Amino acid sequence: MPPIGAPGARLSARERLALVRGRRGAERGAPETALQDLQELLASRPGFADAHYWVGLAHERQGQLDLAAQSLEEALRLNPGYVEARLALACVCEQRGEWSRARALAESARAAAAPGRGGLDATTLGKLANLYAALGDAWREAGAPREAAEAYRRALDLGPRYHDVRLRLAAALREAGLPRQALAELERILRADPAQPAARVQLGVTLWSVGRRDEAARAWRAALDADPSLDHARAYLRMAGVPSQESDAEA
Repeated sequence: MPPIGAPGARLSARERLALVRGRRGAERGAPETALQDLQELLASRPGFADAHYWVGLAHERQGQLDLAAQSLEEALRLNPGYVEARLALACVCEQRGEWSRARALAESARAAAAPGRGGLDATTLGKLANLYAALGDAWREAGAPREAAEAYRRALDLGPRYHDVRLRLAAALREAGLPRQALAELERILRADPAQPAARVQLGVTLWSVGRRDEAARAWRAALDADPSLDHARAYLRMAGVPSQESDAEA
């Protein structure tokens, strides 16, 4: 079968070599070499979506985001079902601060695959999840925790075991004024990994925010039991006027 987006006619040996070298250069951080090979291929195959996709990635590696977007958009014009090109364009949009468009592209990439995610391999699912998580980070940094939480939930739909993303979701929910939802997410992490100290710390912060101070102190102490190097958990206990285990021992 021809590669994704290839025109009907087979590639010549020279064209195949240019594609292989261009793809290798784009993947391995040699965008200048990649662009030379891929532009040679596009001279004879201007309608070859794969070549436009790899050109887009090479431009992205160079930091030329506008050129990257143009090439990826051309790949999608030629092959609207090109999931990886859609994901790559979403990443470029995220880097340009076009968060709404990036989110829409990521969502459409999901929809472009077979129903029920059956057509997405594990690598593509991971890329989608990471993209949604990055969008969540961007929304949170912009002071929009509810939008951040929505993006984190999208990431977790694709990778429910990504506890680091669920931890960020809990923080965004707390910042959005939804502490009970945050607690539910933290408890979900701790059911899967009871010794997770970062989740214990955040559990304490969230419990403290709703006035459950004794439970908060127990959570911070449990975090210190799991990882005595967590100075911020010790600082939270001091703030709460509660001695840490070390202080108890010294007494």
